[in-house]
Amino acid sequence: MTSKINIFATGVTGYIGGSVLARLLEHPDAGSFHVTALVRSEEKANKLKALGVNAVVGTHSELGLIKDLASEADVVIAMADADNIKVVHAILQGIKERHTKIGAPSILIHTVHVGVLADNAEGKHKTDIIYDDADPAQLELLPPTQLHRNVDLELLEADKEGYVKVYIIAPSTIYGIASNKLVDEGIQNPHSIQIPALIAASLDRGQGGMVGEGKNLWPNVEIAELADLYIKLLDAINSESFPGHGREGFYFGENGEHSLYEVGKAIAEALVELGKGKSTEPTPFTKEEIDKYFGGSAYLGSNSRCRGNRSRSIGWKPVKTTKDMLASIKPEVEALIKRNYKPQEGKL
Repeated sequence: MTSKINIFATGVTGYIGGSVLARLLEHPDAGSFHVTALVRSEEKANKLKALGVNAVVGTHSELGLIKDLASEADVVIAMADADNIKVVHAILQGIKERHTKIGAPSILIHTVHVGVLADNAEGKHKTDIIYDDADPAQLELLPPTQLHRNVDLELLEADKEGYVKVYIIAPSTIYGIASNKLVDEGIQNPHSIQIPALIAASLDRGQGGMVGEGKNLWPNVEIAELADLYIKLLDAINSESFPGHGREGFYFGENGEHSLYEVGKAIAEALVELGKGKSTEPTPFTKEEIDKYFGGSAYLGSNSRCRGNRSRSIGWKPVKTTKDMLASIKPEVEALIKRNYKPQEGKL
């Protein structure tokens, strides 16, 4: 790579992307980064420019623009819609164009989600299947019909072709209200998706809820510690310590796990304490409520269990646990009440 590393980032106004960009701007080597970000808003673009980011106004429907930006980057960090295959194709086309010109592979750090591991338990039971990001043979058993898997498989094929080195970060249930410079400037969304969706639905129905009996298990990770995983991976790549890529390039973001019942219970308790709930025990969402709040999907009742051993092998050391996640729920409830946050149907 050149002395000035060109980084193209997508999703920087989102919960994950903004947290990662804030880390990049605070990095000890920030002076050696030239960061370009695609944003929809002229207002946010101007705020990012004031922070030293080359902000380009555009949308994910402008595939030619995305291809051109990717063709100019040493590193692409994709942190927007994990399932937008057209955008992935545009990024890969740009990377291939760069490879044709200079003969060196680009780096692509792509964000998916451990939803790729999910089953259809509907909250009725846990699973004993635990996926290990350091075991590519196990991950290759995932069927192509799994959520996000079609994109993963195309990225892995591109890595095999040699013009790009693909690294896939798969966060779990992310929690905590993001706090950084981008949040302060009104650039970044400070809230996650899964827990706020449960909170919004529970507020609307006046009672903490869960899918089925809430026996299903998911891992969790705090937002600032997840952002650290991206930086640890980028540092490892730039130091030429050769972290695994392609089929050996999955990095799970997790530190502990929880049952959906535990989350529903914490929400129910917070609602009662704040005068917004009837009981400290969560109750199952009805079919009508699942249709209303979650677009008919029982996805939140699925199991998704994993261990981030490869993530830890590059020096990532998360310390916040499920206890911290559960403690974060009441402040999140309070913040969402203050914002008058409403259920976002079908947005999980």
